[in-house]
Amino acid sequence: MKKTFFILLFFISSCGYQPIYVNKSSEIYEFKKIVLSGDNYINNKIVNILSIKENNEINDKNILHISSSFSTEEISKNSKGQVEIYKSTINVNLQIKDINNQIIQKRNFAKEFRYNNKQNKFNLAQYQSSIKDDLINKIVSDTIIFLNSE
Repeated sequence: MKKTFFILLFFISSCGYQPIYVNKSSEIYEFKKIVLSGDNYINNKIVNILSIKENNEINDKNILHISSSFSTEEISKNSKGQVEIYKSTINVNLQIKDINNQIIQKRNFAKEFRYNNKQNKFNLAQYQSSIKDDLINKIVSDTIIFLNSE
């Protein structure tokens, strides 16, 4: 058992494996202009987590457009008409445009989560808020891969 653990540890450490978030805090994405539309909470959270900065002084940088939306739907109701299952969905559209307003890259990110209703509405609201944050974090991890692939 110990042998296989050390062999596995040797291969993982020597193959150049590096988690995605290792250099996340030190990496700053700069754009000439950032245009946000849609859900302000989602947009601000994405910009803050990714450390996206706006720099007007550099002429050769691109323009970033972020458009987002959040929706909660009732999926299933019981015989009394009470909601049993909800679905929360976040859609984020990222576009990188050059100075001439031509699209260089674009990508749509969509994440959804289904969950059961709760008796206590305060707990339901807190749970929906934590689901929204979790979905945003999943989209941010996909966005990191997208921005690093350009």
